[in-house]
Amino acid sequence: MYTPKHFEQQSIAAMHAHIRAYPLATLVTLGADGLCANHIPMYLTEKPQPNGMLAGHVPRSNPVWRETDKSVAALVIFHGPNAYITPSWYPEKKETGRVVPTWNYTVVHARGRMRIVDDAAWLKAHLEQLTDHQEAPLSHPWAVADAPTDFTEKLSAALVGIEIPISSLVGKWKLSQNRPEQDKAGVVSGLLGVAALGAAQMAALVEHGTG
Repeated sequence: MYTPKHFEQQSIAAMHAHIRAYPLATLVTLGADGLCANHIPMYLTEKPQPNGMLAGHVPRSNPVWRETDKSVAALVIFHGPNAYITPSWYPEKKETGRVVPTWNYTVVHARGRMRIVDDAAWLKAHLEQLTDHQEAPLSHPWAVADAPTDFTEKLSAALVGIEIPISSLVGKWKLSQNRPEQDKAGVVSGLLGVAALGAAQMAALVEHGTG
């Protein structure tokens, strides 16, 4: 991923927080037919240090677990908030007119060699961790144990686990850091004035920086 220095996110803690906040990943792997992309939720653990481990699952009917070249690192992409930035929000537009549109976003790329875990106990623990993490903010969280055991065991038998020890993490926080302060203020004000999905989140990120 092309990452100019002023957009680079170097904090592992910030990238881990991003992964936990936006766990639906694009898993890009290499197989006999070339590149393959799957979209699956991932659960992050901080060990092994320093980058941590990703865990997920796919249906047995998904060929990715059989056909992926395990000798080649998989790429796992975690997209965060994004927003179109119009040059009309820049005070510099009125001064020079030398401005163009852009797009702000945050994203994390994780790489590592995928390994398959075909183990019922591992899968049960993984599904409980993944579910508990997603249900935690809810006032009445659902747990795997709330469903009949024979029902969940039957469904789990149709799944295969995936682990990816993270060999590298790259974060890109493109938040108007390359614009003058007056333009950044204009971006924040502009984003707060539109109803686009994620605009308020992006305004807060631009205002507070890379974290």
